[in-house]
Amino acid sequence: MFLVTPDPIHGLVAAPRSPEDLTPGTEETLTAQGFTWNSDIEAYTRPTDHSSEAVDRTAGALRELGHYVFSAHTPLSRD
Repeated sequence: MFLVTPDPIHGLVAAPRSPEDLTPGTEETLTAQGFTWNSDIEAYTRPTDHSSEAVDRTAGALRELGHYVFSAHTPLSRD
């Protein structure tokens, strides 16, 4: 399971629920889309293009790999 959402600090975030979600194919797909692993937040991040279309494109790619994906187009507040 993944959460895909824009974040005001990290850009576009694709966060796995657990390490088991990080299959070689998943890591390859995210890396090909310009994501890098951020060990501080245990998620893949991409600082550029965190538009609604990018959220949908990333979520769609993960779903095609068989992942269950939650996605949001609006960043969560950091209050």
